[in-house]
Amino acid sequence: MRFIRQPTRLFGSLAQPLMFWFFMGSGFAGSFSDGLSEQDYAEFFYPGIVLMLLLFTAIFSTITLIEDRNAGFLQGVLVAPVSRLSVAFGKLAGGTFIALFQSGVFLCLAPFAGIDIDLSMILLLIGICALIGMGFTGMGFIVAWKLDSTAGYHAVMSVVMLPMWLLSGALFPVEGAATWLEWVMLFNPVTYAMVILRQAFYSTPSQLLADAEFVRALIVSAGWTVLMVVGSAWMVARSRGA
Repeated sequence: MRFIRQPTRLFGSLAQPLMFWFFMGSGFAGSFSDGLSEQDYAEFFYPGIVLMLLLFTAIFSTITLIEDRNAGFLQGVLVAPVSRLSVAFGKLAGGTFIALFQSGVFLCLAPFAGIDIDLSMILLLIGICALIGMGFTGMGFIVAWKLDSTAGYHAVMSVVMLPMWLLSGALFPVEGAATWLEWVMLFNPVTYAMVILRQAFYSTPSQLLADAEFVRALIVSAGWTVLMVVGSAWMVARSRGA
């Protein structure tokens, strides 16, 4: 409800990734090669922008925890006769729903990136976006729950979540990077989210399930999301105040 009632937030959350995709896609158009295909940078970068959209949604949806705490609203919720787990799951579900809405809008631009998708692929992509969005939102929830300053939250996100996105394979392929950087990217859980999201744009569900790399990345991504959700619920359940 809060998101819908803030049109500037909706505009900014969609306009920024769109401009990022347009300018970077145009800027690197003549100098990019993934070494595997003839796709241009705008097409390569498009799944990375969808991932970026999910990241920004997590940041903006969980920062309201700090605002609610400072306004006294969160304390009122925590003493209300409702399950504390419902507080965590409600926040995670809300952030994930917003992520799905925004990514669904952005998926309509896939043909402009040179990617053809049908209904079955859209449904698969929505499911993958839900999985990734829940993981990002859970991570943002854990960070926001421990902080009492929006400035501090932005600082942590700038040095943690944004580098995780930058080193996920969204901007450049893992293959071909410097050896030390490739190892960093392989230990980054967001890299595996990027793998399943990127491959879902080009393969059917049956093809994906037969791909060992996709299955491995899916297991890692699902495990990361479960860990973040359980961590969020645990932090709320053990808290005595906010």
